[in-house]
Amino acid sequence: MGNDRKRKWGDRRDAFRVKETRGLQGIMPHLLPKRTEAEVFLNDEFDITELLKFIDKKNEELAAAGMDYKMTLFHCIIYAVTKMVMERPMLNRFIQGRRVYERYDISMSFVAKRRFTDHAEEALMVLVPKETDTVNEIAKKIVGDVKETRKSEVASGGVDELMTTLAKLPMPILAFVVGFVKFLDFWGHNLKSITDGDPNYTTVLLSNLGSIKCPAVYHHLNNYGTNSIMITIGTIHKKELIMPDGSKQIRDVVDFGATLDERIGDGFYFAKSLKLVKYIFSKPQMLETPLNELSGFEYK
Repeated sequence: MGNDRKRKWGDRRDAFRVKETRGLQGIMPHLLPKRTEAEVFLNDEFDITELLKFIDKKNEELAAAGMDYKMTLFHCIIYAVTKMVMERPMLNRFIQGRRVYERYDISMSFVAKRRFTDHAEEALMVLVPKETDTVNEIAKKIVGDVKETRKSEVASGGVDELMTTLAKLPMPILAFVVGFVKFLDFWGHNLKSITDGDPNYTTVLLSNLGSIKCPAVYHHLNNYGTNSIMITIGTIHKKELIMPDGSKQIRDVVDFGATLDERIGDGFYFAKSLKLVKYIFSKPQMLETPLNELSGFEYK
């Protein structure tokens, strides 16, 4: 999404250094130098009844217009999470080399199987939405990228091909190469050809477990890279909920599992942020507004 801030000493290619950290936040990268030591896991359920109605209506419109793709729950989640990060910029930060940085862009990453079989290869997908994107543009981009990926049964380039090549090296050489890459990673000097397309260098890494009929689970963060948020999405199921008027209704819900590096923002900050996602799902017409249009939601 870009940032017009002039690059200064200490900034990185992909982010600027945040120097105004205070108190515990400023010292935590030294107390807890590894990302996996500072994980906070949140689990929640989102009512998506109104959202599913919106998706069904959109797909009817797409079919009537002769479009060859469908909008899915995952597309809507990508939009909502991107908007959440845009309005809560601390979520776009990361710790590397014991310093705090904030990205210039918001990036979403996920894994797509080339075929739904046990031994099918997986492809790493990265999406950098534009500020003017709505859920419609996001759906088109994701569908297009996945279709291109599934044309091939094997890795076709980028970080996929690099990992395949490295895995063939003799163990001592591979250990040396990986160690050197991790050294460069710590100091923020990894090659662009290595970091581009790698989900470990994105704002949020999402895993759509519902697509393979699995529940949302805890997923660890990685010490390698700059990714500070991992979200898992479970299956859609029915559940009786108490509505605001006190009545009970059977609603469609989906469970979320979210792991956060608390050094960039504590669990309280993240829990408040996730309320925006719930808010958007309850008012799905918001999905057709540009990402940079303020939601007006009050984070309480």
